[in-house]
Amino acid sequence: MNKKLRSGYTTGTHATALVGAVLSDYIHQKRATTIEVELPNQEKANIVTYKEKERVYSTIKVDNDDLDVTKGCKISLELSLLAPMQIKPQTPSIIRTHSITLYIYAGDGVGVVTKKGLKIAPNYPAINPTPLLMMQSISSKIDTHTKRYELHLLFSIKDGEEIAKSTANAKVGVVGGLSILGTKGIVKPISATAYIDSIATELSVLEASGAKEVVFTLGNSALDRAKEQYDDSSIIEIGNFVYDALQLLEATGFTKVIFITSIAKMTKVAQGCKNTHNRFGGIDFERVDRWLEESNIQKPKERYATLKGVLEYITESDKFIDLVTKRASKQIEEWSSFDKSIEFRVITLYKKV
Repeated sequence: MNKKLRSGYTTGTHATALVGAVLSDYIHQKRATTIEVELPNQEKANIVTYKEKERVYSTIKVDNDDLDVTKGCKISLELSLLAPMQIKPQTPSIIRTHSITLYIYAGDGVGVVTKKGLKIAPNYPAINPTPLLMMQSISSKIDTHTKRYELHLLFSIKDGEEIAKSTANAKVGVVGGLSILGTKGIVKPISATAYIDSIATELSVLEASGAKEVVFTLGNSALDRAKEQYDDSSIIEIGNFVYDALQLLEATGFTKVIFITSIAKMTKVAQGCKNTHNRFGGIDFERVDRWLEESNIQKPKERYATLKGVLEYITESDKFIDLVTKRASKQIEEWSSFDKSIEFRVITLYKKV
C-alpha cells in the first residue's frame, strides 16, 4: 500500500499568517493562535502562529514530502513603529490598504536581491510578488478604515543564511538568506515545479546580465567539467529536466547552449527521454544494438545491462560516443523547434577505467 504524500504551505503563506497575527494583535488586541490565510486559488489555509513577545510572532513551516530545504524552519516577524536599525542595506517593500501602510524588511536569514532578472528589483527584500499580494489581502481584512497606521515589519528565518547555501540564491543574486516564495501558496509533494522554477530564475538572471551563452549540465561529473571550461555564472544545473529546460529557452534571447552530461544520460536523450530520471524509464538496449549495427561496430557477445558494459567491450568506443552525441543533438534541436535560432553544442562524457 502506497503512503499518501503530504502537502504543505509555502514560506509566503506562513509569512502572510504572521502579518495577520501581528496586525490583529496590535490593532485589535486580538491574539489568535491559528490564522486563516486565503490562497491565490481562493482556498483557505490555517497556519499556527506563536506569540514570542510583544509585537513578535513566529511560525514553523509545515513539514511535507517535497524536496524542500525550508520545511520545519522557523519564520519570525517583528512589528515596530520605527524603521529597524542595524539591518542589511535594502529598500523596504511597501504594502498599502485603506488606512494601513506597511514597510516590509528582510532581517536575519531573509535575503536581499542584488541582481536584475528576478521578479523583485535589486535592493528589495527577497519576497516574491504573490506573497506580498497575500499580505496586502490579509491586511485589508484587519483594516480599521478610520485610524491610520504606518508600521514597519521585519521578517527573519532562523538559520536562513546557512540553509540558503544549499539553494541557488547566491548565484542569482539573493544575499543574506532565503527567499519568501510561493505562487500558489501550497507546496505539492515531490513536485518538479520548484526545480523548474529555479532553472527559469537562473536563466532570467543570466540573461539580464547580458549573457548570450548558457551551459546546461546534468550530473556532478558534468558540473565539474563545465566549471573547468566555463564561467560559473553561465552554468545551470538542470537535474533530469532536459525537455523542460529547453522549453524555458523559448522566451529568452540566448543564442548558444552548451549541453553536458554522461554517456548514459545522453543515450536516454538520444532515445527521446524528456526526463532522464530512472523512474521515467531506462535505456533501450535493443536500439543500442541497432545503432552498433548501423555504424558497423561489433556488438558485445554477451548481453549487457549498462552503457559501461557496452563501452568496455567495443574497441570503437569513441565512434559510439560520437554517434550518441549526434543523435542527442538532433533530438535536442527537434525539442527546441520554436521560431528562433539557437546554436546547440552537445558534450558527452565518458571516463575510461
